[in-house]
Amino acid sequence: MDLLRIILSVLLPPLGVFLQVGIGAQFWLNILLTILGYIPGVVHAVWVIAKY
Repeated sequence: MDLLRIILSVLLPPLGVFLQVGIGAQFWLNILLTILGYIPGVVHAVWVIAKY
């Protein structure tokens, strides 16, 4: 299941974070990072999936 979340995170980073932790601080931080730059959003999403 983590592989699917990582693939979704590469395509749409907030979706991968949402599937892993739900709507919370990590989700909103990922949306902010994705708006500021796509790559930071992807890196954060993969980090969240690997951590949890």
